[in-house]
Amino acid sequence: MLIALKSWLNNNEMAYDALYAYKQSGDSKYLEQLIDSYSQDLYYFLCSQGCAALAQDLCQKTWLITMEKKHLYHQQQSPKAWLFTVARNAMIDELRKQQRFISTDDVSLLTSPPVVHEHTSLTQAIEQLPFLQREALSLQLEGFTLQEIADITHSNLETIKTRLRYAKQQLKNAIGETHE
Repeated sequence: MLIALKSWLNNNEMAYDALYAYKQSGDSKYLEQLIDSYSQDLYYFLCSQGCAALAQDLCQKTWLITMEKKHLYHQQQSPKAWLFTVARNAMIDELRKQQRFISTDDVSLLTSPPVVHEHTSLTQAIEQLPFLQREALSLQLEGFTLQEIADITHSNLETIKTRLRYAKQQLKNAIGETHE
């Protein structure tokens, strides 16, 4: 929710596409603009999916991958969505490397199951959501549209809607209807 408020108060979208300018010129000033504009959002998203130390490492890795693979960016994409896709893929690669990520029938989950307590804060309830639901909710709170979330996660639009519906339902159950 904080991210949604931040978006209303401070629009981070740049008037021009600095990622495309970086792709074309390779000039580090455009990369610096991207880092200034998106590093906090990337870090928050990655923190919401795991621990802070891992999130810091993955942010650095995201910027390194951006420098290496800038040629893969297409101007039709949102720069923020492309960076989040890179960050998400780096996170999944790292979790697989650490063997904390399992894949069953194309449904990926973190190995730790959610535990819901009777009196839970919203933050705790979000942390306890299954990985895919927490990911979809975090991306929605970052201001991405349903289609952008589907593109970032390489999922079907209807699947994203279902994940969000289940996430909101679990949050409602976790924090209770009296906290609405």
